[in-house]
Amino acid sequence: MDFILHLDRYLSQFVSTYGMLSYAVLFLIVFAETGFIVTPFLPGDSLLFAAGAIAALGALNVWIVAVILIIAAILGDTVNYWIGHYFGQKIVNHPRIPFINQEHIDKTEQFYKKHGGKTIILARFVPIVRTFAPFVAGIGTMEYRKFLQYNVIGGVIWVGIFTFAGYFFGNMAFIKENFHYAIVAIVVLSVLPMIYEYIQHKRHPDVPGVSTKKLRGMVNDKK
Repeated sequence: MDFILHLDRYLSQFVSTYGMLSYAVLFLIVFAETGFIVTPFLPGDSLLFAAGAIAALGALNVWIVAVILIIAAILGDTVNYWIGHYFGQKIVNHPRIPFINQEHIDKTEQFYKKHGGKTIILARFVPIVRTFAPFVAGIGTMEYRKFLQYNVIGGVIWVGIFTFAGYFFGNMAFIKENFHYAIVAIVVLSVLPMIYEYIQHKRHPDVPGVSTKKLRGMVNDKK
């Protein structure tokens, strides 16, 4: 939590110490956050914002940052898709595997039920769901060509919005003096959709969820 709330400080220190290596580290964090269902806890939106803010100081090139992180986001979702495609059903069928939370799968399935293939784009802006959406798409055998279209569009929009928001607003005097509050605001805004869904679930507990089997049919229908 301290790392997330003080990303500007930690990232600034890292960039000043390691220079060009920082690009590789940013790439790996975003790739892992989107590519592996075991690492949904890594910073996403807040990291993009912080990277853009630091780029505005001249320590990083914002265009290189944007391109690298877009590639990382697209490759991450691609790897996650194929993990779901080849191993997802086996993982879901064994719920005792410690790094799989069935609730995360269920929430992602509900996203698919509501938004179809566009879930891949929308999920970019929702922590946890962002990590599980491509995994579930792979389980549902969504046609990869279709998935790739949503993947590229979502990656460009997600990285572009948060990175350039950080670049243009992150170094305003008010934001710099209250950077941790800005990060908290980003995190809160990111999880609002999940909070809303949780409240709705509590208000209407009798509404059944979507089974993984049904999800496969829905995703196939979206081909």
